[in-house]
Amino acid sequence: MKIYEVGGAVRDRLLGIPVTDIDRVVVGASAERMLADGYRPVGSDFPVFLHPQTGEEYALARTERKSGRGYGGFVFHASPDVTLEQDLSRRDLTINAMAEDDDGRIIDPYGGQQDLRDRLLKHVSPAFIEDPLRVLRVARFAARYAGLGFRVAEPTLQLMRQLSESGELQALTAERSWKEISRALMEAHPHVFIQVLRDCGALEQLLPEVDALFGVPQPPAHHPEIDTGVHTLSVLEQAARHDQPLAVRWACLLHDLGKGTTRPSEWPRHIAHEQRGVKLIKAVNERFKVPRDCQELAVLVGEYHTHGHRALELKPSTLLELLQNFDVYRRPQRFEDFIMACEMDARGRLGFEAREYPQADYLRGAAAAARGVAVQPLVAQGFKGQALGEALKRARLEVLKEYKAEV
Repeated sequence: MKIYEVGGAVRDRLLGIPVTDIDRVVVGASAERMLADGYRPVGSDFPVFLHPQTGEEYALARTERKSGRGYGGFVFHASPDVTLEQDLSRRDLTINAMAEDDDGRIIDPYGGQQDLRDRLLKHVSPAFIEDPLRVLRVARFAARYAGLGFRVAEPTLQLMRQLSESGELQALTAERSWKEISRALMEAHPHVFIQVLRDCGALEQLLPEVDALFGVPQPPAHHPEIDTGVHTLSVLEQAARHDQPLAVRWACLLHDLGKGTTRPSEWPRHIAHEQRGVKLIKAVNERFKVPRDCQELAVLVGEYHTHGHRALELKPSTLLELLQNFDVYRRPQRFEDFIMACEMDARGRLGFEAREYPQADYLRGAAAAARGVAVQPLVAQGFKGQALGEALKRARLEVLKEYKAEV
């Protein structure tokens, strides 16, 4: 029985970046041996055990055989005679197929160290094509390590294209897809994730609404980058640069989906694209069973982001309606997230990256003014029920008129 650190811990240690997760593989042991040594089993699908003292995970060396469609379509075999090299061979990328023993010796049967030096994301074996989830994983690693100069090796990209064309991506569950997408969006360069998916044809399969944005022109006065798809990637890039949370990044990715449905005869204008986009955003949210906070913000940003850009021009009544739609009185953070998504949209344009966005502070001030209207004086005047709600609305409108006049 011998224990090795494997995968990401070895990779990141060699890259000289912080190690966050440590995976261990056990060679030469059986499940019975692990149980006898006090390890506790985890689930029933994989031979994974928790250390009796530390609670850390230890997985038995295993091989796998394709038995059906999708990420879960595999039969695993774990026994004391499975070698470390066999276990490493089933992994996705060479840089993830290295191990380190207790003496610090690197076991690297598939050239992972050389690919680290060459900054290549390269598959371990042709078996790569058996798991559709690897398309998303490789694109995610590309987003994570783009800042270090990593790129997807062309032969690996070709296998990703084959997977995209095979229909296997459709076998992925919503939960697994969302897990990879959400993790990728929180990487340092999430726009690279989308670009790699597009390069291998996976974006058209998974997010056709986003894929449809590429090649769609916008008015050059407002969008010097012209292409709506390029703009979307730039907005996502700005969201990462400004360290925005997942809900904001998701909203940034989907905010302009309506432009993909504009008739070419109307290009480069996109009248009412906000309303047309809402149905598409809801469909994407449903497809991946997106968490509610991300769903809600994406829909609201899609429908109202141009209101954000025109905030200084909005009539007080329109501004009040906007605040009401966001429920800024009970959910102030959601409106703040909306403001940030709008600012990322404004900055995600060629040459506009550092431009000031005064609309942000204006909207924050308007929300604060509306929230500052006290209810108790109206109650004291005898208002109640629906009449109280109308009186409160009138009072907030007056405050917003004064706010607009002062600013």
